[in-house]
Amino acid sequence: MSILANPQVRALPLILTGVALNAFAQIAMKLGLKSVGGMQWDFPSLMKLGLNPWTLTCLACYGVSVVIWAAALNMVEVNYAYPFLALGFLANAVLCQVILKESIPPLRWGALALIILGVGLQAFTGVAKH
Repeated sequence: MSILANPQVRALPLILTGVALNAFAQIAMKLGLKSVGGMQWDFPSLMKLGLNPWTLTCLACYGVSVVIWAAALNMVEVNYAYPFLALGFLANAVLCQVILKESIPPLRWGALALIILGVGLQAFTGVAKH
């Protein structure tokens, strides 16, 4: 059997795209909040935030990621796919540093390396036999 015939391999682009969309949604939400001056709990402010292009981008990213995630789960077991969501921590850190110019302390990078190690280990454990 070709490696490309393996559903776990075929699902990886979908899984990783879903993770990236979720991470970028967080960045878009922060940019939306910044552009309207923060969150206020009155109707006009919530409407302004809700109609902000960055907020709409955030919601679109979440919506598309749900469809992509459903396609991935159609191919693989949840217990295989779900741990990959932890890669969102890494994607988010990189995007925060690049787009938002946030500082990431060295210890956090070390913690992210441990997360990546864990995701890699779970990805290569194989499929449970029923």
